[in-house]
Amino acid sequence: MEDQGAVRAGGGLPAASRTALRGPAVRRLLALRAGKELTAGHVRVAADALGVSERTVWRWLAAAESDETAAASPGARPQGTGFTITPEVRALLALWKGNVRAVHRELVLRAARQFPPADAPSLTTLHRAIRRDLTPGERAGLAGGERAARKHDVFLARPRGWRNQVWESDHMQAPLLVDVEGKARRPWITWFTDCATNAITGVAVTPVHPSRESVLAALRSAVLREDPYGPFGGLPQKVRVDRGKDFLSRTVTAAFDLLDVTVEDLPAYTPHLKGTVEGLNRTVEPMLLAALPGYAHQPRPGKRSSRPADEVLLGFEDFTARLLAWTLWWNTEHRPAPLRGKTPLEAWQDDPTPLRDVPATDLWTFTPEDAGTRTLTTRGIRFRRRDYVGPWMTGQAGIHVRVRFMPHHDHRIEVYHAATGRYLGPADLADQATDEQISAVRRARAARSRRLKKDLEASQRERYAAVTQAEPPRRLGALTGAQADAELAQSAGTALSQLALPDVIPPAAPPADWRTPASLVALTTPSRPAPPPASRDVTATAPEGPDRRAAPPTTDEDGDAS
Repeated sequence: MEDQGAVRAGGGLPAASRTALRGPAVRRLLALRAGKELTAGHVRVAADALGVSERTVWRWLAAAESDETAAASPGARPQGTGFTITPEVRALLALWKGNVRAVHRELVLRAARQFPPADAPSLTTLHRAIRRDLTPGERAGLAGGERAARKHDVFLARPRGWRNQVWESDHMQAPLLVDVEGKARRPWITWFTDCATNAITGVAVTPVHPSRESVLAALRSAVLREDPYGPFGGLPQKVRVDRGKDFLSRTVTAAFDLLDVTVEDLPAYTPHLKGTVEGLNRTVEPMLLAALPGYAHQPRPGKRSSRPADEVLLGFEDFTARLLAWTLWWNTEHRPAPLRGKTPLEAWQDDPTPLRDVPATDLWTFTPEDAGTRTLTTRGIRFRRRDYVGPWMTGQAGIHVRVRFMPHHDHRIEVYHAATGRYLGPADLADQATDEQISAVRRARAARSRRLKKDLEASQRERYAAVTQAEPPRRLGALTGAQADAELAQSAGTALSQLALPDVIPPAAPPADWRTPASLVALTTPSRPAPPPASRDVTATAPEGPDRRAAPPTTDEDGDAS
């Protein structure tokens, strides 16, 4: 009983301690076996204490009797004899998306095809080798790619810095359906954030895909500090953006250059390099969007997660108002953890860094897109084949002006003096259509698009038979011979190439000094002399000989042939 108690002393210890007790336990069992006092109870107690099976303990005893070194570290494998993960296994893991059982089947097949057949590792050995030789990030990357592996990386946090040192900007498609002129659409949000204070300095909402106009609108609201945009704003030193074509467009980059703002273009697929705005993208969904009607990720009853037919969506204006209200709450009441109990407004006001402001009138000079110079006439300014007028144009006809405009805003342009650059004022479209006319045109265009789409789908709808073995695809839809002939006859008149009759008038013979193949000479007509001048007496001027052509019959005034 004392021996069993000594062996049982290892029970309840951590795995590392149990591994260290393997040698003393095996040596004690060997001493009991040498004195012929070893029983099955001793082995059972040792197996329970060491966390292994009784069969494993008996195998350790057999190995220790034949090799004294095996008694020092029972169960340890000699160096270089175990199965390890090779580049071949890594490639198979990537091919099968981390499916270990599929990789094991492939290894077994490859081992069986060798001559002589080799031994393949067992499934348990393969699992153990993968856990031992591959890190969690490597296993996730082989199964799900670089984005999955990045979740296991460790990222360093940047210093907080000071206000307006660095901004970050990004687009985000809201997982929410809103009513945009009778259609359910998912709006896009463009915002600028200050990395030092976590403040949302500027935001713009677009019903459809954003463009450079969305970036310029959000930038204008971010830079201005007057109502209703303040108190956040001013010019930053640097703005981090991803490789979006809107942020790197010629208009946006020119605006940043004129404002003396450095643009840091981050590499593709590196959201961790602009973590402030990416964190805002992830935060706005559970804090605001999930509670609004039309939320796309809302759990739905039933097997299909379709939107209820009676669900009332928010209007675009109402959604924008709620988003701006949430932005105000974020800046003035929310206390993010990195700010240690402060709101973004308090962190902004506690920072003594001076700000660089730009007047609103000068900002219009920098942000819109330049359209060149024009001459102001009595009809206004001609831009894109349309006339724009403004009340300030009275008495200004004949001067040269520079036109700037916000992209996709065709109803208004901004006008500056071409020589001095002085802002003159806005100009609106002279004969702008009413809202009812614009809606009617859009409805007509939508109806035409639906008809065209329906016709194209009907002409391209084809069905193929299902197959259970490898064979060429077979179209469905049987036709009789008469139906096929009728359809071909109906479509034959539409092909002009089928109406051509190339053999009615053979080509003329080439000149005598040309080398013409005999096969082509037979297909041409012999040379004819040039026709004589036109004459009223056709028969008199017709040439003699075998090549003479019969003159067409003439008719007199009564219509009788002569």
